[in-house]
Amino acid sequence: MKRNSIYLLAGLLLSGCIDYDDVSRAVDIKVQLQMPAEFTQGEDLKGHDIVMKQGSTTLTATTDDKGIASFTGLIPDVYDISCSWDISSDDYMRLTGEKAVANGCTVSGSLNERLLSEQQEDTPVILPTNVSVKRDIIIGKIAASGSKDQNNRNYMAGKYLELYNQSDDTVNVGGLYIGLLESTSPQPYTLNNLHEDYQDSVVVVKQIFQIPDDKPFLVAPGGTVLLTNSATDHSDVNSMEYDLTGADFESKDETGSMINNPATPALITTFSIFAKNATMNLMQGGPCGVIIFRTNEHPTDWQHTYGYGKTSGTLYYLLVPKRVILDGVDYLKNRPTGIDVSSKRLYPEIDAGYTHIEATGGYTGEVVYRRTAKKNADGRKILMDTNNSQNDFKVSTTIKPREYDDN
Repeated sequence: MKRNSIYLLAGLLLSGCIDYDDVSRAVDIKVQLQMPAEFTQGEDLKGHDIVMKQGSTTLTATTDDKGIASFTGLIPDVYDISCSWDISSDDYMRLTGEKAVANGCTVSGSLNERLLSEQQEDTPVILPTNVSVKRDIIIGKIAASGSKDQNNRNYMAGKYLELYNQSDDTVNVGGLYIGLLESTSPQPYTLNNLHEDYQDSVVVVKQIFQIPDDKPFLVAPGGTVLLTNSATDHSDVNSMEYDLTGADFESKDETGSMINNPATPALITTFSIFAKNATMNLMQGGPCGVIIFRTNEHPTDWQHTYGYGKTSGTLYYLLVPKRVILDGVDYLKNRPTGIDVSSKRLYPEIDAGYTHIEATGGYTGEVVYRRTAKKNADGRKILMDTNNSQNDFKVSTTIKPREYDDN
């Protein structure tokens, strides 16, 4: 391929790999870290790993005292570039001059589908970063793909979400909200639209559920909260479905199309674009993004929208302020042409990357779940939380509810 052909491709939105087998030579690329805006008292540039991924290939380089990581002999192609590291509460105060946060923070950055070729050799690629407070309760699993029953019919009753207590303390999740991101086609708001209309301040959701707050619901360190649409035994359908009678909460189906368990406490439906169906609308193939948040405000008092540039319509969505969000996972659809990163719903400071199942249409029993980062001295698992779902999540058809891999 000629050099000018590569230049012409540089401005295109690319969703898959480009064949550079005929490129005459490899290139040397530098990546320059850009520290978070909060770091007004220092920069902390040296010694951070920058990761480049292209297909199954992963390359890593470490930054120097100027925050530059050098990659040599790189084959021109489309790469995902990311970084992530933790800072302590003392480091946070040193770098920001602000009061330290109790559990420290994660600094992370991501550039998705960046074309790297000869024209990047003279100018470093800038990798912006964000800082986010370490969370206690995080989204541990999204089991949304559904499966096939014994008659090869679509089976969707066994879907569930799982939350995980990452902290060293028992946490009361009573009152916690779970928001499901909009999944309409065409997409009501792109991130660029949200920037234009709302200055990156809100997230668009189609449903909000709440864990009841009439009494405490305590989750021990390393404990889970299992939320489902049908807290019944699904294990006789196939090996990828499980007995969910032990779920902690269930969304109750007002239409009667889903079998509910009267012994399982109900999730509170706070908001839904579906008038008579309170079940969690977890899309089989995606998009299926999830956020969790806390607020003393009433969510239905927040602003509604019909979509970018619209003042009416058959569907309207709720705008959740970014300031209240504790965790978010951008779960995108895997199309035959690959992941369309332009369809991301969450800002980089909430989820710098995204996750997805391998199938393009679902019904494969695939579950996305957080990898285990390490174990404490007592054997308790600490799950990966780099604020980038491409790094943090894996896909499985065998992982069980309340179960996580050892590595």
